[in-house]
Amino acid sequence: MTVLVWFGVVVLGGLGAVTRLTVDRAVSRRIGRPFPFGTLVVNISGAFLLGAFAGLALRPHLALLIGTGFVGSYTTFSTWMLETQRLAEERQLVSALANIGGSVVCGLFAAWLGQRLGAAL
Repeated sequence: MTVLVWFGVVVLGGLGAVTRLTVDRAVSRRIGRPFPFGTLVVNISGAFLLGAFAGLALRPHLALLIGTGFVGSYTTFSTWMLETQRLAEERQLVSALANIGGSVVCGLFAAWLGQRLGAAL
């Protein structure tokens, strides 16, 4: 792997992290509920993006740059789990289960849809 690829992952990773923060805050501010809608939107849109890029069948270095660099830092498994655990601690069990189930089902659908769209392009 070349230094240029490593540099690209660093730059796109930073952009993905900033985009994640921006989208999460915008959604959370707009909805204003204790449920982590911002993280849900980020993870589902990230699954769609990664599916779309997979469907495009990009060259390996480009797939690494976009998938690991941008989408990998844009989406967040750890925040999703922490927010779900926080909901459970607060005895909001229905919300915690909805966060798990909704994220998995919607994420799988978004990845499938993105892949289909990417393959069609």
